[in-house]
Amino acid sequence: MDINQILGLVGLFLAAAAAGAINAIAGGGSLVSFPSLVAYGIAAKLANTTNNAALWPGSVAGMFGFWEEVKRAKRLVAFLAIPSLLGGLFGAFLLARTPENLFRALTPFLILFATLLFAFGGRITKLVRRGAAESDHITAAGGIIGFLFQLVIATYGGYFGAGQSIMMMSAFSIMGVRDIHEINGLKTASAVIVNGVALIVFITQGLVIWHLALWMGVGAILGGYFAARISKRVDQKVLRWTVIVIGLVVSVVLFIRG
Repeated sequence: MDINQILGLVGLFLAAAAAGAINAIAGGGSLVSFPSLVAYGIAAKLANTTNNAALWPGSVAGMFGFWEEVKRAKRLVAFLAIPSLLGGLFGAFLLARTPENLFRALTPFLILFATLLFAFGGRITKLVRRGAAESDHITAAGGIIGFLFQLVIATYGGYFGAGQSIMMMSAFSIMGVRDIHEINGLKTASAVIVNGVALIVFITQGLVIWHLALWMGVGAILGGYFAARISKRVDQKVLRWTVIVIGLVVSVVLFIRG
């Protein structure tokens, strides 16, 4: 192994640690870890699936961080598990059958979309919550709408994933869930299901580069752990703008590369 390979692996580890930390504090970590795999020389589709495998353990750990909220909303978690499973499976199978050249062409659009979601997600959620403020319970219509929204979001999550948490939070608000902590619990549990079933598909299709996924997984777990301990001392506005700038720069570079 030459020095360039060693430096590349160190870079992947640090990118994964940063992604784990960002996910623990603000979300959007894939906008750092996924491009790092592409820059390392991994084909875009394999970079996407390997990134899923690397960050999924961190999502599971995050779910246990919201375990009280998950237990409190267990009926909703079970209800939303159905569209999460179906959408995650469909999105993953769709990705597995997408030719590499087509996915590479879609990548800059996907990253730009995820970046814009991350940038404006807070405003979108506030507007949605304001528009549904009169309701403090989930009606039958709200349940149907939430089910269908989650099916679409989970399909996107199984296919690419970055930005799905923001879409879920907005969908759950539209559905009628008012408690922000309950929304976070639902979001985290649903993301674990979506990314978990997608990961199973990727494994069966041989679409995970395991030595990189495991190496980055360690970095993501460590990053998430230490970020959780210092999160109150981190300026989230600076962190959010850093992620947004990274996402925009990466999308522009990929657009230029064609």
